[in-house]
Amino acid sequence: MNESDRSKTDMPCGGTTPETDQLHVFDWLHESLEEREAAGLLRRPAQRSTEPGLDFASNDYLGLRHDIRLHQAGIAAAATAGAGAGSSPAVSGWTGPYQDLVEALADWKRAEAALAFSSGYAANVSIVAALVTAGDAVYADRLSHACLIDGTRASGAMLRVFAHNDPESLARALERDEGRFRRRLIVTESLFSMDGDQAPLTRIADLAGKHRCMMLVDEAHATGVFGPEGRGLVDAAGLADHPAIVRMGTLSKAIGCQGGYVVGSRRLISWLIQASRGWIYSTALAPYIAGASTCAIGLIRSADSRRSYLLQSADALRATLRSYGWEVAEGQGPIVPVRIGPVEDVMRIDEFLASHGIAAGAIRPPTVPAGTARLRISLSASHGPENLDRLVRTLNLARESI
Repeated sequence: MNESDRSKTDMPCGGTTPETDQLHVFDWLHESLEEREAAGLLRRPAQRSTEPGLDFASNDYLGLRHDIRLHQAGIAAAATAGAGAGSSPAVSGWTGPYQDLVEALADWKRAEAALAFSSGYAANVSIVAALVTAGDAVYADRLSHACLIDGTRASGAMLRVFAHNDPESLARALERDEGRFRRRLIVTESLFSMDGDQAPLTRIADLAGKHRCMMLVDEAHATGVFGPEGRGLVDAAGLADHPAIVRMGTLSKAIGCQGGYVVGSRRLISWLIQASRGWIYSTALAPYIAGASTCAIGLIRSADSRRSYLLQSADALRATLRSYGWEVAEGQGPIVPVRIGPVEDVMRIDEFLASHGIAAGAIRPPTVPAGTARLRISLSASHGPENLDRLVRTLNLARESI
């Protein structure tokens, strides 16, 4: 091959070179980022510098993530099993700390068995996609977390959305579809992450039984906070033994660590081991996380005083904010959403709070519907009265500033 032939062979399709005709295949990113910024929707994550007592953005509901006992348990687990798990649990099995964790989860939740995932997101996507496939249907509360919707899309099942916390809407959808699908799955959060309200679990469970549906309940924000020993709202409603219900949650909120889990029958867990892609194709939880999480579960089971203080603080904060004219969503838990409305207003208030050393969650579309931007205040048992007073005073100053 001569030099002329070689140069022709080396050319990309179309007969041009990168030097003479660059394609700029990522030029669209600039325009898309500018559009998000103009709409006030550009996310700018930064290193967290807020002191724990003024951090109202995290989900550390019981104030355990800074507890030295969790750290010591994590170090002990890592010392015996290594800093990382090394591989997928489906390939090489799991470590001793992981085994201790799933046994602790099952015992705490009064279930036959448990499975732990690398994140709550991975857990929900994997569970949904393992329970339903093409030819099946998922009925999701309109405000269900994105991972439940993403799991449905990954499964190939038909997605049906029912009105938020509206069993009648769900009943109509189930009745319309009677006999149309092979398997059907109802999904809901027990405590909704953006509105702080609770699902009518008993009524939904009744519908699941009547229509022979499976029911997946995301207990991420309720675990540790509600129910006997903090077992969650399913247990508080007396539904822990309901044969149609699958319970999942996270290790990253009240438990103070990282990861996700599911509890249920041995047969269910056996099936998820076969079919949950997020468990099969991910490295198992690090021994440190497993050890710290197991320690946290032990502490949570006897943390009634923390739970009581947390819920009383949340009720008091709602009442105080309303007395100053803030629009606070109805709720029964540590999530206190303050509805602002316009994106630019919620961002100005959030920036004002940050300038005064306070962190709160500025929640914007598409996480919440357009026109409902809000501050999502998450309380912790570590927030003292002085912290709550400072939050309210600074919020009132922020409103005056805009």
